[in-house]
Amino acid sequence: MRRPAFIAVAALVLAATTNSSSFAQVTAIKAGRLIDPEAGTVATNQVILVEKGKFTAVGGNVAIPQGATVIDLSQLTVSPGFVDAHNHLALTYKVEPERNSYYVTTILESTPLRAIQAVSNGIQMLAAGFTIVRDMGNNGNYADVALRQAIEQGWVPGPTIINSGIIIGGMGGQFWPTPEMARDHKIVYPEYLDADTHDEIIKAVRQNALFGARVIKICVDCKPWGYTVEDIALFVSEAARIGMKVEGHVQTVDGARRAIEAGLWSIAHDNGLTDEMHKLMAKKGIWRAGTETPITLLEGNHTNPARYAKTVAGLKNAYENKVNLTFSTDADYYVPGKTRGEVAIDFIETWKAAGIPPVDILRAMTIGGYRVSETENKRGPIKVGMAADLVAMTGNPLEKIDAVRDVRFVLKDGAVFKANGVMTPAAFFHGGPVNGANIR
Repeated sequence: MRRPAFIAVAALVLAATTNSSSFAQVTAIKAGRLIDPEAGTVATNQVILVEKGKFTAVGGNVAIPQGATVIDLSQLTVSPGFVDAHNHLALTYKVEPERNSYYVTTILESTPLRAIQAVSNGIQMLAAGFTIVRDMGNNGNYADVALRQAIEQGWVPGPTIINSGIIIGGMGGQFWPTPEMARDHKIVYPEYLDADTHDEIIKAVRQNALFGARVIKICVDCKPWGYTVEDIALFVSEAARIGMKVEGHVQTVDGARRAIEAGLWSIAHDNGLTDEMHKLMAKKGIWRAGTETPITLLEGNHTNPARYAKTVAGLKNAYENKVNLTFSTDADYYVPGKTRGEVAIDFIETWKAAGIPPVDILRAMTIGGYRVSETENKRGPIKVGMAADLVAMTGNPLEKIDAVRDVRFVLKDGAVFKANGVMTPAAFFHGGPVNGANIR
């Protein structure tokens, strides 16, 4: 069928317009110092080219194309972005009004409100240099999924989110509900998914996958009976069928032993991680998300001197045993005068106290984070073909890790989020999807 002439012309004009706009602007970044955390090296006077949200060239002899947008970071140290391998962006408990009880927070705050707060916390994390966050539950009714989708759709700025959906545990999860709360699901839920039988375990994993989780999180021993090795292995195998890994909240030595035997991908918190457990973890390559609270968070009862001393000793022991380490915070609370990102960065104090060299702290904050998040082949390292995420700071974190406290520049997916120490997020806000219609 022959189209009318004006329709054919209009189609040609539209095609020409579409084709010309598909050639994205090249951005050239001049890096005074470029860190390779894995190698522990610094290269000077490097040029990084970015196009269509990806790195297209990196090196000292890279020519800057004519017409490229040039970003001059020649006075700064450029590094891959940081990773917090265990955070809860849709949970912020406080002294007022809930006296630092997140149980009360889940009662007082609706999921929509917590989703909005998650956006704010995500922006604060990105401003501090965290370009990836593993969001590990306690997010109400899938507020973490909503956050991930909104960031991926280009509606709001934020880190790449690797989210767990609702934490799966035996009845009550980490709470000890009354019969009315637990059986009638009046208050406690949906903060946790009950899974006490093998059928319930399978269904819970599939539910989280269906509703948009990217990793599975379970309560290994939140109740005295906890999960058996067989139970945990079922979680692992069922998640693997969907292409996901499993992290376990662990708080006892026996729970850690069962989790390790069953082959969990990562273990959260350090209460049950002894020298023996660390040796077993190192042997099996299990990741440690120890959430090592610094002594600077003494106020608010987030730690105490005795607990902190144990935390430092445990992290030191894990490092000496060559356990796979991640930088992980469990930062789910408000500290007056600090952003969520500043609270997370403060966790370097525990690593410093454990005597871990700056290069290995930075590796945990970058390389370890990419690997536990399973993004290392598409996002994280500053290499050709990878998503264009990076940060820049005034000091050199390989010499003094405190340099990470002063992130002056953040690039996320090739767009400038922060420059000269000031957030410039306008490019990240859109009225509708910009990265495709599929939000799963």
